[in-house]
Amino acid sequence: MKRIETAIPGVCILEPKVWADSRGFFLETYHTQALARLGIACQFVQDNHSRSEGPVLRGLHYQLNASQAKLIRVVLGEIYDVAVDVRRGSPTFGRWIAARLSAENKRILFVPEGFAHGFFVCSAAAEVLYKASEFYAPSEERGIIWNDPDLKIEWPLSGKAPLLSAKDRAYGTLAALPAADLPVYRA
Repeated sequence: MKRIETAIPGVCILEPKVWADSRGFFLETYHTQALARLGIACQFVQDNHSRSEGPVLRGLHYQLNASQAKLIRVVLGEIYDVAVDVRRGSPTFGRWIAARLSAENKRILFVPEGFAHGFFVCSAAAEVLYKASEFYAPSEERGIIWNDPDLKIEWPLSGKAPLLSAKDRAYGTLAALPAADLPVYRA
């Protein structure tokens, strides 16, 4: 597996080695020792699988006291995946990165704890699998509106209005969040 750094330290793209032949392909998507050699030593405790019809946009979500690191990949379709640093005191606070993840490119995005996460479905449908380092805790769930004008996330909407859940439509901006609702940066 190859690690590709992004503009935000800690957030990275992983490219697994793919063995392909006339029968199809094989790849390892999770290997504790290989990930540890790449600097990812999280213990993942929960696997999630979502299916979304385009143009769905999910996010931007994070958990406060049960902060989750995530390992995200796509097994059907394509998404534009976004991670926003929401760690109070971080040198990259409020910055975001994006990566296109697809069944075709087989890339995996690692998002550390303390980041809001969301994605836009670029294809007719997408199935996303992701590992989380903490269990889902509804009381700890927080979020930021997807089109926060200060973040200026460049979603590839192509003129389409995204389909959002009622919860995702109701989130406010990062600037409007009380400091108590933001995780603390730990160097």
